[in-house]
This record gives sequence, C-alpha cells and structure tokens, in this order.
Amino acid sequence: MRDRFTLWFPAGLLVLLAMLTFWLDRTVQPTQPKNDGSGRHDPDYTVENFTATRMGMDGLPRHTLTATKMLHYPDDDSTHLDRPHFTRFESGMAPTHIQSTKGLLSKEGEHAYFTGNVVVTRDAFDGKSTLTLTTSYLHVIPDKDLALTDKAVNIRDARINVDAVGLELNNKTHVMKLFSRVKGRYEKPNR
Repeated sequence: MRDRFTLWFPAGLLVLLAMLTFWLDRTVQPTQPKNDGSGRHDPDYTVENFTATRMGMDGLPRHTLTATKMLHYPDDDSTHLDRPHFTRFESGMAPTHIQSTKGLLSKEGEHAYFTGNVVVTRDAFDGKSTLTLTTSYLHVIPDKDLALTDKAVNIRDARINVDAVGLELNNKTHVMKLFSRVKGRYEKPNR
C-alpha cells in the first residue's frame, strides 16, 4: 500500500498544480470585450443647425440652445455640440448669451459644459451697459441658474474690467463670487 501512495502522490500533486495554474491564468487575464457593440462610443444620431427651446410654466421661453452640429452618444447618454449658443431669458432683464467652440450636455441636459473661447454676454438694458465675461471653460446648471469655472475669467462693461481665477455666478441671487487672483479697474463715469 505504501508503494501505491508513493506512486500516486507525485501524479496527484501534478494534477493539483495544473488545476491551480489554470485557475491563476483565468484570474489574472483581462476580461475580453463583448462583441455586441456596448463598449463603443459611436453617435447614434447627428443633427446639424438645430435649435431647442425650453419653455417656462408661463408659456414663455426660458432658454434656447442652438449649435451647428450635435452628436448624441448612447453609451453615456451625452450630447456633444459644435459652436453652441445658449440664451437665457428672464422677465425684466436683458437676455444672457453663452457662446463657445465646443459644448457637452449631460444626460437629460442637467449640466452644460462650454469649452474653448467661452464668451458670456448680457445685453445692455435699463441704463446698464453690456456686460461681457470671457473664459476657456464654463459649467452651467440651467435649472439652478448657476455658472461655475475654475479657469481664468475676464469681466468687463463700460466702467469695469476685472480679471480673476475661478467664478461662481448664481443668477437667482444675483451674486457673483470670484475666487483668487482678483484684479480690477473701475473707471469713474463722466458727469
């Protein structure tokens, strides 16, 4: 009996090592991509020269979005825009326009990201001059009336010229916060 154990022990050990090697090989191998197309980032539709308008409860336009090209990607439900132009309307105020080179809308348009030569303009109204803000990146949350950036910004109108890094603009409270390296120049109006 001892001779049989001595004979089968090395064979059993080799089988156990082969099974362990097979298991380790399967564990450390990267998973193979599915061939069903789910890992691809291809647009499912493209629209050129479009305009979308969101209406308020009063039936008046709340904001509009236009772009020269829109690509929608189903894998992350994102929408990429070329030359977007967002216009926000508010009763008693001049329209505010945001234009940039590129744009990105998150799922269901909850967030809008404008990149590349971003220009925000509030038209002149009620004795106030045109206000212009320029930056390279702007994150807009339309339903909360918020605009945010951590990049350099320049804000100017007929009397002021302000440079800063970082901005939070809350349009509901009409409060603008500038975060760092703030420098400004105010020109006294002629009387």
